[in-house]
Amino acid sequence: MNASQRKKYWQENLKYLAILLLIWFIVSYGFGILLIDELNTIRLGGFKLGFWFAQQGSIYVFVVLIFVYVKLMNKLDKKYGVNE
Repeated sequence: MNASQRKKYWQENLKYLAILLLIWFIVSYGFGILLIDELNTIRLGGFKLGFWFAQQGSIYVFVVLIFVYVKLMNKLDKKYGVNE
């Protein structure tokens, strides 16, 4: 890979990271703290949705985002020819 390809690769990687971290921030801070009163009007499995996001939902979303990141990076690695 030449210098311009490495720069493009890194920029795409940072774009993926920014988007995924923004999603995680919205779910954990927004849904778990800021919007908890509105979400508590909805029930999920017998629990208030705001409580669920604060206690477990943000963790589940984080784990899903890890798998999404792995899939995106594998695709990016193949695009730039640096896959294993």
